[in-house]
Amino acid sequence: MNTYYPSKRVSKDRSRGKIAGVCAGLAQHWNMQPWIVRILALVLFFHLPLATLVAYLVAALVLPSR
Repeated sequence: MNTYYPSKRVSKDRSRGKIAGVCAGLAQHWNMQPWIVRILALVLFFHLPLATLVAYLVAALVLPSR
């Protein structure tokens, strides 16, 4: 028997977000604390600044708000 389980969609969480809510939305999707995702985003930003900035801006524009 095949059962379809809809995946939890990623969205911005503007109520818990600091800038655009992207990190808070990802944290909720992955069942993590938002501060952990923010620290990971900062570490990634220091290693790959342009790619991280572009990815964040695209996510801020594309992801729906909750």
